[in-house]
Amino acid sequence: MFRYFFRVRYGECDAQKVVFNSRYGDYTDISVVEFLRAAGLQGQMVTGPYDYQLVKQTVEWKAPARFDQVIEASVGVKHLGNTSFTLVVEVRVAGGPEIIATSETIYVLMLQHSLEKAPLTEELRAALREGAAGKVTDHAQYLS
Repeated sequence: MFRYFFRVRYGECDAQKVVFNSRYGDYTDISVVEFLRAAGLQGQMVTGPYDYQLVKQTVEWKAPARFDQVIEASVGVKHLGNTSFTLVVEVRVAGGPEIIATSETIYVLMLQHSLEKAPLTEELRAALREGAAGKVTDHAQYLS
């Protein structure tokens, strides 16, 4: 799985310094963009001919994340459909084995200019299937 490290910022927390539930959607979005970049798909799905739109997202919380903790988000592909793909993001406090939250998101591939559904090409399928396995993006400088 692809791993992305980032630090919880103060504005993402409530008065008890616990991350607001709604921020996990933001964390998923950021982690997915970093996953696509690491998988070599930025030129096609971020700045190129395709776009992707969220269709459904579910989040399951198991424990809180807190201000200034470093978070490790692991991203992987769960399903590849005709025009859709499902990504799973597992959230941990960096260095810990326990998953504190999981999000599962279904996206539909779209043509960027017309916003019409587009079939997943074999090239996109292969890149998503490989999924940036073993790659890491560390914006928290946790591993350095």
